[in-house]
Order: sequence, then structure tokens, then C-alpha cells
Amino acid sequence: MKLSELNNLTLENIGTWPKPVKIAAAVVVFAIILGLGFWKDVSVQQENLATEEERERSLKVAFEGKQKKAANLEALKQQQEDIKETFGDLLKRLPNKTEVAALLVDISQQGLAAGLEFELFRPGAEKPADFYVELPIQIKVTGDYHAFGTFISGVSDLPRIVTNHDIRITPRGSAGGLVLETVAKTYRYMDEEEELAESKAARPRGRR
Repeated sequence: MKLSELNNLTLENIGTWPKPVKIAAAVVVFAIILGLGFWKDVSVQQENLATEEERERSLKVAFEGKQKKAANLEALKQQQEDIKETFGDLLKRLPNKTEVAALLVDISQQGLAAGLEFELFRPGAEKPADFYVELPIQIKVTGDYHAFGTFISGVSDLPRIVTNHDIRITPRGSAGGLVLETVAKTYRYMDEEEELAESKAARPRGRR
């Protein structure tokens, strides 16, 4: 077939194309269709592969996290038991209603034993919290630094929990010596009746 004849081939006269040319054109068209189909299928498969790879990474991270938790399970259980035991010990250090009066005496005795002179020892109003009641005590004593240190240390060493807040030391003035002012806070646990009353008081109005 001559080159001039190939130049005269158009889509309008496709029916008159020589057989070899028709076969070659059909092969080209088939190859193009096959290539387009393959490209479309491969692109979809690539997207699916990327999705599965991301899912695999997420599952691997989740698995590693669960594996670490499983490996530390016994340690976490032991830690929980230690916390419960510590909390129980602290709870035992909270006096009940009948023991508060004796605790107040113990606090004042610590001051007297340290050689301090009380100018003020005034228990305030109780303040209910979650499961305990806070009792603040305003204290004002006179003495020196050594006596103050002995008093604060002695109060901290009491079997019951007592904390000191807003500590202020000032000169006594012309009388000489120093003045210590502090708010000592002790705590007692609520009995069942108090917890029930506090729970009712915390409920929104109109709700039973």
C-alpha cells in the first residue's frame, strides 16, 4: 500500500479502507479501550489499597495501645489497691462528731506545751464537702519562732488530720515577742444521716 493512499484515508470512507488498515485501526482502538479500562480499575484499586493501609495503621495503633494496657494490667490493679489502702488510712484519720471536741483540746494542748499564750482560739462554722466536713479554727498566739515551730510541728503530728492556713507572724509591739495568727483546719467524716441530708440539699429544686 502506498503512502499517498494512506493520506487519503478518512473516517468518512472507513468502509473502503484496505483490510490491513482496518485490522490495525481495530487493534489500536481495542488497545485504547483496554488501557482506559485498566487505568480506571487500577486507580480504584489504588484508592482501596490506600484506605486499607490507613485502616491497618489505625488498627495497629489501637492494638499496641491495648497490648500496653494488658501488659500493665497487674501493675494498674496493684496501684488501685494501694490507692484504696491509702484512702482508707486517711479516712481513719478523720474524727467523727464525738471525737472533734477531744481533737480541739489536743490542738490547744500543743500550744500550751510549746509555751505559747493563746489570745484567740475560735472554732468556726462547719463546711460540708463531698464526704467530709471541714472545721476551721482561728488561732492567735504569742511567743517566739522556736515555740511557733514546735506548735505547728506538734499539730501536724497529731493522729488526726489538721492543716494550717494563712499563717502570719508579726511583732507584738511594745510588749515584746511575736504574734502568730493562723487558721487551723480539721476534718471529720459525715455520718449516714448527714450524707443523706447533704445529698438532698444538692438536688435541683423540684426534683425528687
